[in-house]
Amino acid sequence: DLGTGSGAIAVTIACQRPESRVVATDVSAQALRVARANAARHHCDSRIELAHGSWYEPVGARRFDVIVSNPPYVAAGDPHLGKGDLRFEPQQALTDGSRDGLDSIRAIVGGAADHLKKGGWLLFEHGYDQAEAVHALLESAGFGSIVSLPDLAGIPRVAGGKIS
Repeated sequence: DLGTGSGAIAVTIACQRPESRVVATDVSAQALRVARANAARHHCDSRIELAHGSWYEPVGARRFDVIVSNPPYVAAGDPHLGKGDLRFEPQQALTDGSRDGLDSIRAIVGGAADHLKKGGWLLFEHGYDQAEAVHALLESAGFGSIVSLPDLAGIPRVAGGKIS
């Protein structure tokens, strides 16, 4: 789980798939403390390895069956950043500072082939208007079986692909 933040995805995977071993990375030491507490609260901390660093850096050359992420994807300057619950979230969890909000996704897609086992999957959340762009990124990185999954409103919000 790249950019695990509070650990919601990592903890959910560990709880729902008890046979799994989850590695969760984050550049924020504070976020990792929250993730550690959440893993302990849900009694799955023994199956989650938390690693401090940016994206793939803390995992070295390790390879995984699945890589997941809910990275920052809001474009810098997006007016939504100052509204609702987003006002209370750390900015680095919401935006990577890029004009289109895709720099973090580019880094994740770009490094995935070096960290996925053959036949492994990459799945990540993206913005409501980024589906076409992330599909193009996945295709150009050599992913096949590209999928798009909708949110509850039917808007494509999760993309993924399989590495051959």
